[in-house]
Amino acid sequence: MSMVADGHTSIEHNIPVAPLYKDVIQFWSQTGTSNTPTLIVNYGAVTGEYYWYQNTEVWKNEKLLKYIPRPIIDSRSRHRVMVPDEEYQNGHILTSRSCKKLADSGVNINLGAHGQLQGLGAHWELWMLSQGGMSNYQALKCATVNGAVLLGMEKQLGTLQVGKLADMIIIDGNPMEDIRKSENVVYTMVNGRLFDTETMNEVGNTDKKRTKFYWELDGSGVAYPFIGETKSFMNIRCACGL
Repeated sequence: MSMVADGHTSIEHNIPVAPLYKDVIQFWSQTGTSNTPTLIVNYGAVTGEYYWYQNTEVWKNEKLLKYIPRPIIDSRSRHRVMVPDEEYQNGHILTSRSCKKLADSGVNINLGAHGQLQGLGAHWELWMLSQGGMSNYQALKCATVNGAVLLGMEKQLGTLQVGKLADMIIIDGNPMEDIRKSENVVYTMVNGRLFDTETMNEVGNTDKKRTKFYWELDGSGVAYPFIGETKSFMNIRCACGL
């Protein structure tokens, strides 16, 4: 709270106390400080990441497996931590309710997935914001324009508008009706360049096949099948538009 008082631009992570009461909400709302709660690594209670491993079969997500080596996925998702549901109700969901209170009072809440699981992590964070009572519209703002405002880039990013960078995702379904539809990304456009998320090939005005990912190559630059390999890969970063 002293960082909020000192005028920090944003507080990254949630305050590890929930719920937040009127004194904190009123105080924070009179500042220009944003908050990126990263519910996926919720402070003060069980983290949101475990909820999705427990309630979804992540290791069966075919699109995810196209872009992240199976050993990375299996080691995180098949060996699941299982906890009673009330632990989540009093964990990241309770924190998310505080985010809703802050948002309703005018505090800029942003989406940050913390890099826990590339591709799906940002969608999980979006869904967790809605678990605390945000409308789908509010949660989608946290994932788009709110972050642009925080970075001072709202004139370039965050909304679809003439003159802004053509950065967008095309979704099969309407996340305004069902927030879980957000993961059904068909195309990703990066500054006007369009990519098919099933292949990551560039399509549209320029048809260009993607280069191989590094785990598809051996030391000589020759591709190898990853399943069954024992190689360990750390710090995976892939902009796969999942």
